[in-house]
Amino acid sequence: MMTRMWVAGGLMLALVGCSRIETRPDPRDEDPLFGTNVPIYKAPRTNRCAAHGKSSVRSSCEDALYLATEYTRRLAVGDDVCLEGGYGEDVGPACQARAAVIDTGPNGVKLEIRSTKPDSRWFNAEMRHAWYEEGALVDLYLAERGY
Repeated sequence: MMTRMWVAGGLMLALVGCSRIETRPDPRDEDPLFGTNVPIYKAPRTNRCAAHGKSSVRSSCEDALYLATEYTRRLAVGDDVCLEGGYGEDVGPACQARAAVIDTGPNGVKLEIRSTKPDSRWFNAEMRHAWYEEGALVDLYLAERGY
């Protein structure tokens, strides 16, 4: 009788342990011999605001640059972001490609594309992962605002 209880208890613990939600990064993203196979989107070499020189647009561009940098640096695992049609804003109906932050690093954010609209450039890229350097996301913010 006691042996049956131990077996039943062991099975329950095994089932509970197997039903846990996995929160670690996807091991398929890492190749032990060659590093990562996840694409990395690098920051552009030049700042979009610098292209405006001393024009009146430069000041508003610098303000947008500051807001984009702060927004990007505050992203945390689990946050939803819009990669097309509203980066830096709450994900809403205008968003063409919604992604989720699945990892962060010193100068980057790893995103997983969760849903896209048919007219998005990210269409058919759902569930793909990519690392974005901070400057790449800041540049996206500025580009979407016409700078």
